[in-house]
Amino acid sequence: MKTIVTILSAVFLFQSPAAHAAGEGGKMPSLSSLISGASLPNTSGKVVLVDFWASWCGPCKASFPAMNRLHDKYAAKGLVIVAIGVDDDAEKFKAFSSKMGAKFPVVHDAQHKAAAAFEPPTMPSSYLIDRKGVIRHVHTGFKGAKTEAEYAAEIEALLK
Repeated sequence: MKTIVTILSAVFLFQSPAAHAAGEGGKMPSLSSLISGASLPNTSGKVVLVDFWASWCGPCKASFPAMNRLHDKYAAKGLVIVAIGVDDDAEKFKAFSSKMGAKFPVVHDAQHKAAAAFEPPTMPSSYLIDRKGVIRHVHTGFKGAKTEAEYAAEIEALLK
């Protein structure tokens, strides 16, 4: 039994977001090389929030109004938000995207290349990247006002 626990502990350690290149302290993978055919904003020298979502995810639906508020408050100061949908079904992606009314770019990771590079552990998962392209914060899930306040504090610190 002890051997199984040790093996499971090691597996968990190597699957944690911080252990991957797209974890805290790692460089942000190039979105333009991962998502073909999408109109992506210039992220050079910007604070970037990359959010992975899926149409079937309840917390994802709740996160879009919060991200719209963050966009309204910080876009002029240098924040770029990119929401990456991972749905296999393009129609579900399109329906969710149009319903959410995002004020920021929403792109479809149809080939799951971005998801493979970032390896989001759950839906939604968000990566907050500094102006130098380094991932500073990783958020898993969305817990309403608590998560929105965490985003705002982290964004403000990175925009200074």
